[in-house]
Amino acid sequence: MKHLLKMLDLSTEEIIDILNLADQLKYEQKHGIPHNILKGMTLGMIFQKASTRTRVSFETGMYQLGGHALFLSSKELQIGRGEPVQDTARVLSRYLSGIMIRTFEQSEVEYLAEYGNIPIINGLTDFCHPCQVLADLQTVREYKNKLDGLKMCYIGDGNNMANSLTVGCLKVGMDVSLACPEGYHPDPVVLEFAKQYNNFKLVSDPKEAAADADVLFTDVWASMGQESEAEKRKLAFKGYQINDDIMSVAKADAMVMHCLPAHREEEITAKVFEQHAAEIFDEAENRLHAQKAVMVRLMAPEK
Repeated sequence: MKHLLKMLDLSTEEIIDILNLADQLKYEQKHGIPHNILKGMTLGMIFQKASTRTRVSFETGMYQLGGHALFLSSKELQIGRGEPVQDTARVLSRYLSGIMIRTFEQSEVEYLAEYGNIPIINGLTDFCHPCQVLADLQTVREYKNKLDGLKMCYIGDGNNMANSLTVGCLKVGMDVSLACPEGYHPDPVVLEFAKQYNNFKLVSDPKEAAADADVLFTDVWASMGQESEAEKRKLAFKGYQINDDIMSVAKADAMVMHCLPAHREEEITAKVFEQHAAEIFDEAENRLHAQKAVMVRLMAPEK
């Protein structure tokens, strides 16, 4: 594993290895056991999209690992004034130990990996959100003590979260059931990948998708960059909400997850959100631990 560009690139063994290391690092952090594994190393964090969890978790994680993180806004870099991504990659590779980028186009992440010679971590693109899904899987395993054989239901937009959840959950042996409106399905590349699995289903009826689910996921109806489509999407996603009606057909002990920020009374009711707030904010915390595991696996000096 040289980079973390998308879930499609990871093997099942690599995913489980990251989750196991994330659990170990979380235990050590909670018990005050230092792990200065990346002492003296520097992570450059390029942001072309706004962030709360990504910035704070990566910056804090790098500090806890003994390294240093640099916030690099695209507004303050030459990349924001037209410098090609490949040139930025080659320059930053001379200064940094690794790069995390949160941007729009997946191609920018791929170009950084192609032209740079340091590890690249995808902090989010319009295509996928691998760091979030690794944290999601860590959280589900904490609550359910396993992943293989569980049923994951996703209700809403077939966006970057739907893409990465589909791939990640299938790779660790979960049944995957998605409910998305027509015209808002996951990426064709992801649907083609999912064809090889008998335990994948894409439907239009949220209740059908949620039946007997162990864990339910959702996300906002309009992601960053789609604000102009907000009203159109509200109409398209009417009924695609996690609420009491949906929860009534899931398993009695079903978890609810949300990558945040949440728009209460749109994709999820305030009641269901608050009933499952413990899981949702454990999920948010695990961004820190899962990303630390990714950084260690990619950046730690070989012994």
